[in-house]
Amino acid sequence: MMGMDEEDVLARLKAARKSLFDPSIAAHRGRIVKTTGDGMLVEFASAVDAARCAIEVQRGMVEQNAAVPQAKRIEFRVGIHVGDIIIDENDIFGDGVNIAARLEGIAEPGGICISEDTQRQIRGKVDIAFEDMGPQNLKNIVEPMRAWRLRINADGSAAISKRSPVETTQALALPDKPSIAVLPFQNMSGDPEQEYFADGIAEDIITALSRFKALFVIARNSSFTYKGRAVDIKQVGRELGVRYVLEGSVRKAANRVRITGQLVDTPTGGHLWADRFDGGLTDIFDLQDQVTESIVGAIAPAVEKAEIERAKRKPTESLDAYDHYLRGLASSYQFANRQANEEALRLFNRAIKLDPGFASAYGRAALCYTFAKTNGWISVTPSETAKVEKLVQRAVELGKDDVIALAASGYVSAFVLLDLGGGAALIDRALVFNSNWAEAWFWSGWVKNWLGEPETAIERFARAIRLNPLDPFMSGVRTGTSHAHFFLGHYGDAASWAAMALQDNPDFQPALRMDAASKAMAGRLEQAQKAVARLRQLNPSVRVSNLKSVLGPYRRAEDLARYEEGLRRAGLPE
Repeated sequence: MMGMDEEDVLARLKAARKSLFDPSIAAHRGRIVKTTGDGMLVEFASAVDAARCAIEVQRGMVEQNAAVPQAKRIEFRVGIHVGDIIIDENDIFGDGVNIAARLEGIAEPGGICISEDTQRQIRGKVDIAFEDMGPQNLKNIVEPMRAWRLRINADGSAAISKRSPVETTQALALPDKPSIAVLPFQNMSGDPEQEYFADGIAEDIITALSRFKALFVIARNSSFTYKGRAVDIKQVGRELGVRYVLEGSVRKAANRVRITGQLVDTPTGGHLWADRFDGGLTDIFDLQDQVTESIVGAIAPAVEKAEIERAKRKPTESLDAYDHYLRGLASSYQFANRQANEEALRLFNRAIKLDPGFASAYGRAALCYTFAKTNGWISVTPSETAKVEKLVQRAVELGKDDVIALAASGYVSAFVLLDLGGGAALIDRALVFNSNWAEAWFWSGWVKNWLGEPETAIERFARAIRLNPLDPFMSGVRTGTSHAHFFLGHYGDAASWAAMALQDNPDFQPALRMDAASKAMAGRLEQAQKAVARLRQLNPSVRVSNLKSVLGPYRRAEDLARYEEGLRRAGLPE
């Protein structure tokens, strides 16, 4: 609106505040703490006062908008929470403020969203009943919070759904992170006894997706209101306020079962991912677990890829912290490109500046230093080490159950900070919270290599491939697998895996080093020398004597000695 007619919109905003907001807040004993562009933070001594003021304001806006065309109507969202605050001079901070802000973000335009604590305080004391939204995952809030909502109709009454608790008069605003709903899987078997199996798969997927802190996942109680109904996916997206919907079906024949799933982009109706899974019913719960792991492992990266593409299409002046994070992620996947890595670090730092509580951004920023060290672009000075330590510390503090923040910090701790035990523990902690994130298994595989556990490393890398076989970091997975085979003395297998990694990323230096070392140890000296020649083109200063800093913190001296011997045989100067 401001872009179309800045003066008119600003004048109407000021008029709304003068005629409606300020008088209503004063009448209900509120205090305007601060204004934030077209928003404000208000403190009340009573939850009832806050709710009554919000209802009065939203009713007033409905009246003011009655004669205004839909495209020009100014509508506000209100979030209310009861909680402790920190008072600093004239400002207030703390979880009480943060939760109120997050609730405002998931409210409808023209609506009010309140926490369960607020609902208990005002129940029976205001003249309008709020509608239960169920548990909601709020950004940077650890536990899901139950929320309640209200929308004011044109006649000033409350807009309460008559068909289901998720249907509203207008589309819900999308959250500030990727949002997804998992609909009940359709039982195509004609066997009522299979209903529990179909429901169980959907419930397990909801639970598993909820462990991804980067996703906003609609609770089961809301998703399952669509059970047994023919639905329009675009309408579901509007009613639940989600960008993505997962739907599927279960069909049983004899002792076999087929499960299908598809991920749909609700604004366009386009399919982002689809697959099917076949299995036997001898151990139905084991099959349920396998299907859940496979679907979650596939759709989480599919959502991430779609979000990256969406962020790339946004004009740079409208980017927020999450868009900077996504653009940084796209750059960071170009492992062998120094400029791309530097750009990724800049974007992650920008995301941190915009949202200092963004745990994953700290972890990703720290990872940029590992890519730079791996490729020999930087020497990790005490100053650089201090920067990395600070990033890791903040990532762990903020991301106590964030798999990306914890696992990335573990990998960085092991490789850059040389704390193998602490790094391994952080990754294991991340996998306890969420075992469906392929990158965590990938980083764990590398740490197992450095710890001298190549058999376990191969298992970890295989799990990463199984969860996400098409991910951009696949060259790193294959390189790690080649290293594990090399330390087991399987030089032919090591060379094969290194060659596959180089098909993905021809200039990836860790893969080139292993390609040279494994082929030399296998007696294929001419091919090994070609790999070294390419390695020295990319990094003219590379020598056997200065490789220790980039090869990794190998605990077993014999592993490092074997690696160096292979590169010597391949022709790398001492």
